[in-house]
Amino acid sequence: MPIGKYFAVMVATSIKFLNGPIAGFVLGLTYWETTICTIIGMMLTVIIVIILGTTISRLIQKYRKNPPKRFSRRTRFAVNLWQKVGILGIACFTPLFFTPIGGTLLALSFRVSIPKILSTMLLFAVLWGIVLTYLLYQITAFKTLFV
Repeated sequence: MPIGKYFAVMVATSIKFLNGPIAGFVLGLTYWETTICTIIGMMLTVIIVIILGTTISRLIQKYRKNPPKRFSRRTRFAVNLWQKVGILGIACFTPLFFTPIGGTLLALSFRVSIPKILSTMLLFAVLWGIVLTYLLYQITAFKTLFV
């Protein structure tokens, strides 16, 4: 049982979701091992960020020299995204465009309830974990690079 490989996939997923399926493929894990480790890696990251979220935001506010701009390009994008698609959109786009850390912090910043964050993030972690890992394992050009 390659626990080290599983852990590597989970850590890679916590940095960027697509890194998990890539790491699993390169490490020679099966499709299902990679998919499950990718999902677990994202959800562990979401749980850790939820637990540490308030502490992280306090640290950022403590060491921030200037107050954040209320209407920067980034905050406008976040507010527009929230108004258009809500927590479902944030959870859906987290594996694709945000990191698990960034998507969770974004959901927390809009004061979404923790059970709602966990359930929607799990839903889309499973969906995108299955889809992206399947697509990656089916790309023959990718196989020739690493096999």
